Amino acid sequence: MAAEQTPEEIASLLQEFLTTHPKAVVLEDGRIAFDLQTAQYTVQQQPGRCTLQLWSDTRNLSRRVLAVAQRRDTLKLSTLRLGQSKPQTLEIVAQPERRAPSAREGTRQRFLPVLQRMLQREFPDWTIDPLQSAMDLERSFGPAYARGTLHKGQKAWAAVGVNAEESQSTVDGILTIGILWLQVCRERAAGKRLFQGLVLFVPGGTATVTLSRIGWLRSDAAQWRLFEFSPRTEDLEERDAADVGNLSTHLVHLPDEGAARERFASPLAVVMELLPPAAQAEVEQRLRSSSELALLLYGLEFARIRIRAAARTFTSDAEISIGAGANETVLTPATEPQLRAFLQELFERRHPTGSPRDPLFRAAPEAWLESVLRQNIGPLAAGQGSFAQFDPEHVYPQVPAFQAGDRGMLDLLSVTRDGRLAVLELKANEDLHFALQGLDYWIRVRWHHVQAIDPQTGLGMLQRHGYFRGVRLAPEPPRLFLVAPSLRIHPATEQVLRFFKREVEWTLLGLHEQWRRTLKVITRFRST
Repeated sequence: MAAEQTPEEIASLLQEFLTTHPKAVVLEDGRIAFDLQTAQYTVQQQPGRCTLQLWSDTRNLSRRVLAVAQRRDTLKLSTLRLGQSKPQTLEIVAQPERRAPSAREGTRQRFLPVLQRMLQREFPDWTIDPLQSAMDLERSFGPAYARGTLHKGQKAWAAVGVNAEESQSTVDGILTIGILWLQVCRERAAGKRLFQGLVLFVPGGTATVTLSRIGWLRSDAAQWRLFEFSPRTEDLEERDAADVGNLSTHLVHLPDEGAARERFASPLAVVMELLPPAAQAEVEQRLRSSSELALLLYGLEFARIRIRAAARTFTSDAEISIGAGANETVLTPATEPQLRAFLQELFERRHPTGSPRDPLFRAAPEAWLESVLRQNIGPLAAGQGSFAQFDPEHVYPQVPAFQAGDRGMLDLLSVTRDGRLAVLELKANEDLHFALQGLDYWIRVRWHHVQAIDPQTGLGMLQRHGYFRGVRLAPEPPRLFLVAPSLRIHPATEQVLRFFKREVEWTLLGLHEQWRRTLKVITRFRST
C-alpha cells in the first residue's frame, strides 16, 4: 500500500477509479460483495478521514479507507471497520474475470487441439500448420484467440478460433483479430503462398454480430468463412452471411421536448438552485424517457429527475437524485448540504481548461466528446465538400439503440446538406475494434433507413418516429464518420476499414489532442 496518502488523495483515487470503471465489482475475502452495475456507493471525505459506503438490496458496508494502491485493473484498499483496529483489504476489480488466471490459460491451451481437430475434419485434404495463442503486443494479438494457417500447394487460409469460455465481447472481437492475422500471413508468405481468405470458429449461438459484419466486407479482398461449433460434440455448422436474421436493434420515438420542459420545470428549478449561478448555462438537458430527465455537465450525468404517479391520487411527484449510476443519492433536506457541496466541486473541476490529472476532468471522455459535437458539429466539416456539411439542427445520440445495451462507445446520427444520413462513431481513447463497432451502428441505421416508405405519408421509418422532420432524406446508404483524437486512433483501424465494401463510404477524422478546448480536425482519411 502506498505510504502517507492524505484523505484527499485517497478520495480522488477512489472517485477516479469508480467513475472510470462503472462495471467494477468489489471483492471481500476474495468473493464478490458488490456489483457496481446494481449496487450504489458514496465516497465521503471528512477532516482526517475518507469513508467508502456501499449498499445494495441485500447488504451494506461502511469502511474508513486508510490507503489505496492500483495494479493494472485492480484497486486494493486498506480499510478499517467501525470499532476495529486491524485493517482489512477490499479489492475493486475493473474487469472481473470469473476464472482464475491459471484456469483461463488452461482453457485456452486445451482449445488448441480442439481447433486442430475441427480444422482437420472440415479441411481433410489440407495441411494444418501448428496453432498458437501466445500474446503478440506488437500486432495486437491477445491469448484469447487461437491462430493458425492451413495450406494445400500454393493455396492457403488464415484461421482464428475462440473457445466457449470467453465473453461475448471477446467472441465479437474475432473478426478484427482475423483481419489483422490474415494481413500478417500474407506479408510473411511474400507471394510464395496465396492466402485466399479467413476462416473463423466461434461457439454455437455467438455468431450474430460477426455474421452481420462479414456481410459488409469485400469479397474481392478475401473470402470469408464462419463456423459455429458445439463445445460438447465439436460438431460444426457453417453460417451464411446472407442468413443473418433479425438485427438486435430498436427505434424509439423522438420525445416531445416542448411538453417535457413544462412537465419538468418545477423540479428542474430546484436542481438549478443548487448550482453555482455562473455555471447554469453549461448544463445540458437530456430526456431519457417521457418521465425521466438527465442533467449533464460536458457529457457527465450529475442529476436525474423522475416523474412518478403519486399513490392513490391523479397527481405526480418528482424525485431528484444527484450523481449517476452507482453513485446516485436522492435529494432530501438531510442530503442537500452534502449534494450542494458535491455539485460545487464538480463544476469547479470539470471544465475545458481543467487539469488533465483531475479524475473529474478525465471522466467519461467519449460522453464529453459527444456533448461537444452535439453543441457544435460544424468544425468536423471544415475544408470539406458538401458530403461532410452536417445539418446542426438534426444531431441525435445513438439512434437506433442496441438492445443488448451500451457497447462502451457513443454514437451520433445526423444528416449532411445533400440529404445523406451520417453515422458518427466516437472514441476518445485507443480501441482496436473501432472500425467494426462503427460498422455495427452503420448496419443498423441503414436497416431502418431502407424499411418500407409509408404510402400515405411518404415517410420512412426514421421520420415516422419523429427524426429529421422537414428534411428530404436521400435514398442512398448512410455515410460513416469515425471521430477520435488523432493520437488515440489505433494503427489497425485504417487496415480494417480498407476491407469494407464500397457501399460503406467511410471517413476517419483525427482531432487535435486539445479537443475539449477547441474542436479541430487535423487528419482525414476517406474510402476510395
